[in-house]
Amino acid sequence: MPITIADVAAHAGVSKTTVSRVLNGKGELNAETAARVRQVIAELGYVPSAGAVGLARGRTRIVGMLVPSLTWPWIGAVLQGVIDVVEAEGFGLLLFTCNRGAESLRSFAQQVSAKSFDGLLVIEPEGTLDYITELHDAGLPVVLIDDRGHQPLFPSVATTDRAGGESAARHLLELDRRRPIVVTGPEHFGCAQERLAGFAGVYAAAQSPLPPSRVLVGDFTVEEGYRLVARALADGVEFDAVFAQNDLSATGALQALREAGLRVPQDVAVVGFDDVPLASYTDPALTTVHQPLQEMGEAAARMLLAHFQGTPLPVTPQILPTTLVVRDSTRP
Repeated sequence: MPITIADVAAHAGVSKTTVSRVLNGKGELNAETAARVRQVIAELGYVPSAGAVGLARGRTRIVGMLVPSLTWPWIGAVLQGVIDVVEAEGFGLLLFTCNRGAESLRSFAQQVSAKSFDGLLVIEPEGTLDYITELHDAGLPVVLIDDRGHQPLFPSVATTDRAGGESAARHLLELDRRRPIVVTGPEHFGCAQERLAGFAGVYAAAQSPLPPSRVLVGDFTVEEGYRLVARALADGVEFDAVFAQNDLSATGALQALREAGLRVPQDVAVVGFDDVPLASYTDPALTTVHQPLQEMGEAAARMLLAHFQGTPLPVTPQILPTTLVVRDSTRP
């Protein structure tokens, strides 16, 4: 059995509150009593939990953050935004991933039960939205950094996916590219639906409706972007532009076009989405819709920390706009 703060208190002959004050270095304490508590802590090998350290002050001053994994190229930008705000305010960050699936979630749930952090920031691991909603409903302050267009029933920070798709379409139409194909993300992702709706809507309004045969359902990976564009070429689909719904898919599309002997942008213009660092270094450099990823992390962290100071969490999502970044993959 692990040693608890109650064990320390019993061995030292003091209350748990006194032990907590020693751990926190707060409150007026008799020097002899404090020394006795520290000696018992050393003898028992007690390692205080974040909850125990925070008992006297009522908070751990730690923010939890749950993410699917650290492998997606834009996760780092969001994390940097969170860290910049959290550290500036003197809070720590406890990061959880779902790399091990259900086992990771069980470990995370234990930390929730132990009250190891004061509030939670989330980039939703797939299939966990109901669970996160339950945590919010049970009283845990939660802010979602919404990369999937879920519009949850708790506070969130999101971006303008539909407007991003519209800006990509307008740009391609300005270049007189009227036969695009779209490489989407997973169909059940709200962001993929919104980006497609925005893009297709602009083309429909320009009397160039997008037929279903030109919508290729992908999975946001380089490999699938390559495979889908290569298959379209092999099937004889005629197109003069590719709108890939993330930069990884666009990178795969560029490779498939290059191997087919097609020039970008002269023969086929390519637009991505996200504006991850990779987009500046593809050949040619990728025109893309910039998501304010770091700003989204900053906004979510500020929202949560403001709540700790008494500001109510907003009932509507905070929306940060996308912007089109034009590079060589579409420049005439």
